Amino acid sequence: MIIVTGGAGFIGSALIWKLNKMNEEEIIIVDELGHDEKWKNLVGLRYIDIYHPNEFIELVLNDALPFEVDTIFHLGACSSTTEKDADYLLQNNYHYSQDLVKYAITHRVRFIYASSAATYGDGSMGYVDDELNLNSLRPLNMYGYSKHLLDLWLHKTGYNEEVVGLKYFNVYGPNEYHKDDMRSVVHKSFGQIMKTGSVKLFKSYKDGYKDGEQKRDFIYVKDAVDMTLHFYKNKNINGLFNVGTGKVRTWVDLVTAVFNAVGKPVDIEFIDMPAELKEKYQYFTEANIDKIRYIGYNNEIVSLEDGITDYVKRYLLLNKYLDE
Repeated sequence: MIIVTGGAGFIGSALIWKLNKMNEEEIIIVDELGHDEKWKNLVGLRYIDIYHPNEFIELVLNDALPFEVDTIFHLGACSSTTEKDADYLLQNNYHYSQDLVKYAITHRVRFIYASSAATYGDGSMGYVDDELNLNSLRPLNMYGYSKHLLDLWLHKTGYNEEVVGLKYFNVYGPNEYHKDDMRSVVHKSFGQIMKTGSVKLFKSYKDGYKDGEQKRDFIYVKDAVDMTLHFYKNKNINGLFNVGTGKVRTWVDLVTAVFNAVGKPVDIEFIDMPAELKEKYQYFTEANIDKIRYIGYNNEIVSLEDGITDYVKRYLLLNKYLDE
């Protein structure tokens, strides 16, 4: 059985979609559906059952799961970079993950978990997925720190040699519709364009970066899932790996691609950044993907323009989910 925590979420549901394409249907989803429309991500997907995270962890802690587990994709977490409840993030993103790791190692279960590019902080120490550099990283928000704590703990215990951690960079694509303020700027800008014909971007407050020229590594969710599944197919590979394109692009590049995909002229307005974000804002993130390339991931990664075109024309304009 394959377990996907966060399976109703953005990357989780996209992962199940791709597993289904690989004729994998023996899947258990662990997620909290809540009161939003995250459940729509599951329509059309094939899986066995769905468990609430609290119910699932009780079964794990009591060694009472009613099925044999082959692989756990642990993608479930609070991913809000503005979440203020540090205790909640510590419990939900760190301690919960520790319990799953211990279960997986004890039962010889393949364990692949989501870390984050947010662990790199302001990028002053680079974006190389070298575990020997973990102690030098300084995340800028509690979300990034909660992910960093797990990376550190795995390295200290030596468990990192038995599991896979994936540092996802800026992922965008279908099935993120429920994420509210944590949606990608691709989705947000599409909505603004269709409503007003223009897009608002934050001004720059750092020398060397013009307004809208803050840079990110944007990766299409289909590529992020493909990279993730490389470790499902190659069970002898463990460690911590970046999941990105390795190519930095600006916010202007991104919204220009959205304007082009919907066939409208580019119209960008630069607005003030909220005060609470100014000291925590990443001006540059670029995944070094030499490590994942070295261990055999050779698939071509789509360009920002091609990824956005696919997303806009096949999903956003048609109001569709990943269910084909």
